[in-house]
Amino acid sequence: MTLKERIDQDLKTAMREKDVVRLSVVRLLKSAIKYREIELAKALDDGEIEGVIASEVKRRRDSVEQYRAGNRQDLVDREEAEIRILQGWLPAPLSPDELAAKVDEVVRRLKASGPKDMGAVMKALLPEVQGRAEGKTVSELVKSRLLGR
Repeated sequence: MTLKERIDQDLKTAMREKDVVRLSVVRLLKSAIKYREIELAKALDDGEIEGVIASEVKRRRDSVEQYRAGNRQDLVDREEAEIRILQGWLPAPLSPDELAAKVDEVVRRLKASGPKDMGAVMKALLPEVQGRAEGKTVSELVKSRLLGR
């Protein structure tokens, strides 16, 4: 079953169970996927859909920060619930050790030696960790490895 089919099944389930939050999240996600398909003029594969889901998770994390700054716990709780729902469609996140091993492997493979190689390392690494690690975390780890820390 493709990821798109799983999302469609979850939409039907949420409708049957009258799960308002899940239903809202699934509808917004389907809309984001459709928008991305129109933008690219092609159907998305599972990897591309995971990218859309990851960007939705990132958008909600940014909102959580803003709502915390504005002292709106009710909105923080809702966004965090939506994040948990979205993460259900993503592959299991990499542990810090697994991520470090992947970074080290790419740095060795590309023979990267300093900060000037960061772009090449990120370009090679991001497709491997897409949806399983946040870009900011990956970037910080790559930078520390290239600086020899």
